[in-house]
Amino acid sequence: MSPSRQGHLAMLCFSMLVAGSFSLGSLAANEITPGALNAVRFALAAVAIGIAVVLTGGLQRSAFQAPWRYLLLGGIFGVYFVLMFEGLKSAPPISAAAEFTLIPIMAAGFGWVLLRQVLTGRMAFALAVGALGALWVIFRADVSAFLAFEVGRGELIYLVGCAFHAFYTPLVRKLNRGEPALVFTFGVLVAGCLLITIYSWGDLRATDWVALPPIVWITIFYVALCASSMTFVLMQFATMRLPSAKVMAYTYLTPTWVIIWQMALGNGVPTAWILGGVGLTIAALLMLLGNDEV
Repeated sequence: MSPSRQGHLAMLCFSMLVAGSFSLGSLAANEITPGALNAVRFALAAVAIGIAVVLTGGLQRSAFQAPWRYLLLGGIFGVYFVLMFEGLKSAPPISAAAEFTLIPIMAAGFGWVLLRQVLTGRMAFALAVGALGALWVIFRADVSAFLAFEVGRGELIYLVGCAFHAFYTPLVRKLNRGEPALVFTFGVLVAGCLLITIYSWGDLRATDWVALPPIVWITIFYVALCASSMTFVLMQFATMRLPSAKVMAYTYLTPTWVIIWQMALGNGVPTAWILGGVGLTIAALLMLLGNDEV
C-alpha cells in the first residue's frame, strides 16, 4: 500500500472515532468543567500511548530534543479540547460537527503559511463546497440567520477551538524531526496533560469525582482512548504522508457519523434541509479523494 493510501486509511478511521466525542461530549459537558475533564482524559491517553511506546521499542534519546515542541503542540491541542467541551455546553452536536468540517480550509491557509503547501484548483473548490455545507448546517438551513450571522455562543466558542486544531495540523509536520508517530504523540499528550492540569487545578480539586454521573466517566474513557490516543496517532501518521488540507478533509465525514450516533442514542433525525448541508460536506470529501496527488 502506498504512503498516500496509508494516510487516507488512517484518516478514515480518524473520522469514525472522533464523531462519537461530539454526541457523548454534549451529554457530559454540563456535568463537569471542560478543564477537569480534559486533564483526566489527557492523563489517561498519555498512559495508554506510553504503554504502546514501551511495547514498541521505548523512547530514544533523540525524542527528548527540543522539548519546547511538545509544550507548544500540547498547549495548542489542549486549548482546542477545552474550547470544544465549553462549546458543547450549548451547541448541538451536529452543529459542532459541522464546524469541525471548517478545519480543512483553515488548515490549508496555515499549511501555506508554515509549509508553503499550495492548493490545486480542484482542492480549493472542494474545500469551498465543504465550507458551504458546514455553514448551511451551522445556521440550520436558515438564510436569514446566515445573513444576520445569528450563531450561538457555543458555536462561536468552538469555532475558535477549530482554528487552534487547524494550526496544529501543519505545525506537526514542521516540528517533527523524524520521531515515530507514537513517540511524538506521547510527548504531545504528556505536555498537554501538564499544561491543562496547571490550568484546571482548582476545578480538579473542587470536582466531586465519586458523585459524577456514569455518562461523564463513559465520555472521559471514550475521548481518552478512542478520540485522543488512537486519533492522535492516526493524525500524526497521516500528516507525514498527506498535505495538511487533505489530512483534515476527512473531517467532512464527521457530521454524517454524528447523525448516526444521535440516531443510535434516540435523538432523532435532522431535517431534510440540514441533511442537504451534510451532503455537501460528503461531496467535498469525494472531490478531494478524487485527486490523489500528495
